[in-house]
Amino acid sequence: MKINEKMKELRMQLHLSQDYVAKYLGVNRSTVTQMENGNRKILAEEVSKLCTLFGVSADTLIYDTELSQPANVFARSFDNLDDTDKAEIMNLIRFKEQMKAQRSK
Repeated sequence: MKINEKMKELRMQLHLSQDYVAKYLGVNRSTVTQMENGNRKILAEEVSKLCTLFGVSADTLIYDTELSQPANVFARSFDNLDDTDKAEIMNLIRFKEQMKAQRSK
């Protein structure tokens, strides 16, 4: 699915009007129509705003791929941690990967 189709699908799933999305993006409603019809490119800043509005990742919007719910929750929670906590979690992940590899041998 192309980004313009995904944009329209997500907007409709959330029961948002084109006018509402236009106001959120700071553009005219006709611009949203052009975006959804594939007649206007969607700028990087607009992608970012759409992801926030729709509550999806850029990968979901652009490539129509989704992370699993646990991965989504983890990614959002991880971003809220300080660098020390992030490093600790990354060390734990590497440790768990090593333990799994040893079990596989």
